[in-house]
Amino acid sequence: MRIRTLAVGLLAGGLLLTACGKEGTPAAPGDASGANTAALPTYTVAQNVDLAGSPVFAKIKTAGAVTVGVKDDQPGLGLKDPTTGKFEGFDIEIARMISAGLGIAPDKIKFVTVDSGAREQAISNGQVDYYVGTYTITDKRKTQVSFAGPYFQAGQDLLVRKDDTTITGPETLKGKKVCSVTGSTPIQRVRDQGLTEPGNIVEFQKYSQCVDKLSTKDVDAVTTDDAILKGFAAQDPDSFKVVGKPFSQEPYGIGLNKDDKVLRTKMDDLLQASLDDGTWQKIYDATLGKSGATATKPTIQRY
Repeated sequence: MRIRTLAVGLLAGGLLLTACGKEGTPAAPGDASGANTAALPTYTVAQNVDLAGSPVFAKIKTAGAVTVGVKDDQPGLGLKDPTTGKFEGFDIEIARMISAGLGIAPDKIKFVTVDSGAREQAISNGQVDYYVGTYTITDKRKTQVSFAGPYFQAGQDLLVRKDDTTITGPETLKGKKVCSVTGSTPIQRVRDQGLTEPGNIVEFQKYSQCVDKLSTKDVDAVTTDDAILKGFAAQDPDSFKVVGKPFSQEPYGIGLNKDDKVLRTKMDDLLQASLDDGTWQKIYDATLGKSGATATKPTIQRY
């Protein structure tokens, strides 16, 4: 069975994704003039998939459907159309590709928005079968959930107002109000490294809330992965800019049940196949690559 997913709209402006991976080859850039007409790939829904020993897959098979945790406010990655209710973006397509490889038809995929601070709980209690939403792989998180991938490499950066000349990198954040999402790796790094004073750290449930506060001058900078920030800057280039000085490596993984190694191995196989046969490249070109930016193909880290 062949299916065609919806094409993701063209992101305005330049979207630069920093290549932070240890290995891999650069993805080909699109045409920054807007001539990139790359279309999303076609995913084949696998038949007769059997993952003996995977409790999560057994649950999916019984239900005949899958519930995937995602983000809904990240342009180019995971964005929900407020009018149609449909999801689009790079992360969304990775989720659709994985689901097809598990034998799940597109109309049997339920996307559920889960904020950063609730991801581990949502996975552990079975609210979602797995999670695909700019979820950085860390050793600490591996004590609660497991990860397939990584399927993308990003780096932490700063979003500031267009006319700001005082914030030029993480070393210039002292005395500045810095906003990010509760439970996220970026805000924890700001706290651990003492990049600004504790009283100047502002947290919300969504990055879009931080961007709103940046617009009203209630905060001075928003910090998270450069891929996310460039999406917001592209939406309003006259108001915002990304500093462009990444200070971390952020490998994005698919979060799933900590003890389900069988399902994790299958997902790693599907991700590797997509890297080898060009599917990953096509997904990138039709989503984030629409800006003309390059990216680095990730190297799967099995464990």
